Amino acid sequence: MSLISSWLRIVAGTTVMALGVLVWCVVMVVLLPSRTLRARACNVFGKTVLRTMVWISGCPVSITGREHLDGQRPAIYVSNHTSILDIFITAWLTPMGTCSIAKKEVIYYPFFGQLYALSGHFRIDRGNREKAIASMKAIAERARKHTLSIMLFPEGHRSRDGRLLGFKKGVIHLAVQTGLPVIPIVMTNVHNAWQTKSMSLGRVPIGVTILPPVDTSKWEDQDIEVSLNELRQVFIDALPESQMPLAKKAAA
Repeated sequence: MSLISSWLRIVAGTTVMALGVLVWCVVMVVLLPSRTLRARACNVFGKTVLRTMVWISGCPVSITGREHLDGQRPAIYVSNHTSILDIFITAWLTPMGTCSIAKKEVIYYPFFGQLYALSGHFRIDRGNREKAIASMKAIAERARKHTLSIMLFPEGHRSRDGRLLGFKKGVIHLAVQTGLPVIPIVMTNVHNAWQTKSMSLGRVPIGVTILPPVDTSKWEDQDIEVSLNELRQVFIDALPESQMPLAKKAAA
């Protein structure tokens, strides 16, 4: 029965996603001349369709620290990444005017990827260091110009076992270039809800803790390793032992 329930929820979620993407793609085409408006329209998609996806999952979500999601002040939101569900949760929770950063391959994800390609949000080529650096500079410039917040997963890819991975340096470069504070979003138990490459969707409690802003005003590129380790330690201190890294890993 639990397997049937899981499949039914996945089918329901896929149907909602497909219908939502169809509607929002029309909106994206209408708003094609304005990247900023497309990005904000996609924020609405996150707060409606993707929030519904989280509800369909059947996982109760406990949120603490929501007062730190201040839409009046731009910030860089960062979260650990263990499942597609945490993509939905961050899109739901982050304030309007937040642009996400994803790998360029995101456009190949069924339904969601096609909308993302039209959304005005950002993609980077992780396999090409020079292009990735150039993309980060362009993102920082756009964030400053249009007073945008940024959302990214600093590990770069999902953790299969839920344990925190090493952080990529891009988050520090963005903070230095924009001067924005970093707000950590710590997810717990999401990997047990919907595991990578699995068709089983469990009803498990998910914890979301939004921590106070991390001041980045003294961060500098020459101290990138120190800042990166300090930020990663904030996550380690907030995670349960089962999601802590097994061993200290050097920053990627």
